[in-house]
Amino acid sequence: MTLAGRSVTVKVPATTANLGPGFDTLGLALALYDELTVTVRETPGVHVEVIGVGAGEVPTDESNLVVTAIAHVFAAYGQEFPGLDLIARNVIPHGRGLGSSGAAIVSGIMAAKGLLEGIVDIDALALLGLATEMEGHPDNVAPCLFGGLTIAWTTPEGPQFKKLIVHRGVSPLVLVPEATMSTALARSLQPESVPHADAIFNVSRSTLLIAALIQSPELLLAATEDKLHQNYRATAMPETDRLLQNLRRNGFPAVVSGAGPSILVLCSDPGQRLAAAELVAAESETPWQSMALAVDFKGATVITHPVESA
Repeated sequence: MTLAGRSVTVKVPATTANLGPGFDTLGLALALYDELTVTVRETPGVHVEVIGVGAGEVPTDESNLVVTAIAHVFAAYGQEFPGLDLIARNVIPHGRGLGSSGAAIVSGIMAAKGLLEGIVDIDALALLGLATEMEGHPDNVAPCLFGGLTIAWTTPEGPQFKKLIVHRGVSPLVLVPEATMSTALARSLQPESVPHADAIFNVSRSTLLIAALIQSPELLLAATEDKLHQNYRATAMPETDRLLQNLRRNGFPAVVSGAGPSILVLCSDPGQRLAAAELVAAESETPWQSMALAVDFKGATVITHPVESA
């Protein structure tokens, strides 16, 4: 079956991982979306047009992460990689702890799924497995794929996930600085082992966090405490840490978003969200963008366009 002329449009949400104590396990999809259109062409090669975030910075050839993800799926299912035209409309900030690399990987994998529709059937766990192979861990790609709050874990058979619906009272606020943070650098600051008491502390808080997010938002401040990763990374992003501590002292359930340096505040109502944004605006030493975002419940979507007849 020829793929020439096939075209798909993919929409993927931003994500925030860890959520404080749920290190490498918990993730949340946010209503901020990158959009990708991929069209198979008659001739070999790849052309990528980037509009918005990353324009003029990210590669526009076969080394582009989205293209790499598409090629990864085609190779996994023994399909010949075709010539492609891609248009990426990006709004998710890069290098800020909002899952931009996971979103790029998921958008490529979903595009491949759409292009191969009717040829290869790729189910949810296969999508998660393919994305995790590229990302290295499932905590960002799971909510990007499936939406909502996700718990991700790994087994000998591959990564697994459980999607949960977040309480309607939870009002996420993301505070985004101008500075960026390398995920690799953030991970390099982690110790090889942690005290037994700290491990128990995080088990209790991450368990409580699930209850707070799906049932009892009033528990979010206590539930977002962490001793496994945020303190170790604080020296690499001092203003993030200073504002984070200030927010928490004032009763806001603030955590580092992913590897940082953005801050996520899991507010229990829109009024608390506004107050948190005002505190950061008053206390920050550098510009921070305040983004009041809803929780995304759908995850990644793909639309297959009809092939135009000659």
